Amino acid sequence: MYFLRTPVLCVVLFTLLAGSLPAQKKKKPADDEGYVPLILPESKQKKKGRDITQTLPPPKELPSAVVADTDRLTFEVSPLQGKGLLSAQTREALRSLLRTNRGTIVKLRAFVAGSGDLRRIGELVGETFTERHQPLPALSVAQVGALPLEGAQVVIESSEIDKRSVNPHGIAFLSGQSAGNVSQSIEKLKTALRAAGMEPSDALRVTCFVSSLEEQRDTHQSMQASFPGAALNYVQMQREPVLPAAECEAVARMRAPSADAMRFLNPPTLDQNPNYSQIALVTSPKLVITGTQLAFGAQESDVKLAFDRLQKALTSSNARFDHVAMSHVYVTSGAMIVRVRAVRGGYYNTARPPASTLLPFEGLPSLDASFGVDVIAVPDSTSARR
Repeated sequence: MYFLRTPVLCVVLFTLLAGSLPAQKKKKPADDEGYVPLILPESKQKKKGRDITQTLPPPKELPSAVVADTDRLTFEVSPLQGKGLLSAQTREALRSLLRTNRGTIVKLRAFVAGSGDLRRIGELVGETFTERHQPLPALSVAQVGALPLEGAQVVIESSEIDKRSVNPHGIAFLSGQSAGNVSQSIEKLKTALRAAGMEPSDALRVTCFVSSLEEQRDTHQSMQASFPGAALNYVQMQREPVLPAAECEAVARMRAPSADAMRFLNPPTLDQNPNYSQIALVTSPKLVITGTQLAFGAQESDVKLAFDRLQKALTSSNARFDHVAMSHVYVTSGAMIVRVRAVRGGYYNTARPPASTLLPFEGLPSLDASFGVDVIAVPDSTSARR
């Protein structure tokens, strides 16, 4: 019977020995092994005495319109990068603008080259500004044919509120000047500036849109020589050549105040067009700057719906179409130009049409978008007083 008792004795000894050892905690899976902490309701977390696991909320929706101080408005353009995918280049462009900004960024306009998802720009703007606890800016995004650096996928223009007054007499918005080349367009901008009592050195931002970067190789040199103090940007509108060959627009610092909060000029030496004014002079203390509203479809009802949404954005900031100073329209086909102009006339003040740039682009943040529009307006007089 000895051989029958031996296993029983061993089991008893093993049980006694195990009971004398210190208690071991049950091992949980390591985080790098795919362990995901369970997020319990707050009441249960407190009950169990555990630390509350927090997750960041999704970024808030970007505003459809923002209000800015006219006398403190200033501008920057992000440096081009030739390496990395669209998301990486966008993050770096935003970081660069946030590093060098002189105040609160209120509006971003991004031009994207390549086949990246343009909707990603808005997501990244929301994430970046939320992480840095910065107010969210309004946003415009358009796809272009090319940028003037191989591998570059995005360039971003920013409108900022400086910490001090830099435009004590107001600012001027100059319509895009259509021409056969960049040099001719720049000369038209100079003519417009001087007709309004300013000089090329007063330009704050100049953006040139060209049909072909290859044919306009001297664009940056011409812009820099003519507007040494301005933030400069230029892009190719579409992959294939389009008309006009070049069109440059500008924002400038006024040298003398105007009696009116907003005044329009059409110098006789420049093209005369009933659809827009060549120059808008703004001395109102405040400006309303909108993001882009898209039209989904090419019917008249689709175009009107985009302007209706834009009207709501303006109304939310105490502004109206009657007080629009500058308009940007981004069309994806030449056929849309006539339709947009026909509908736009029912919203804008046709007796005093705003300054405007209306050009064809490669695409917009939605594949079925036919055009996009954003504006800069003067608030109603009740909010425009200092």
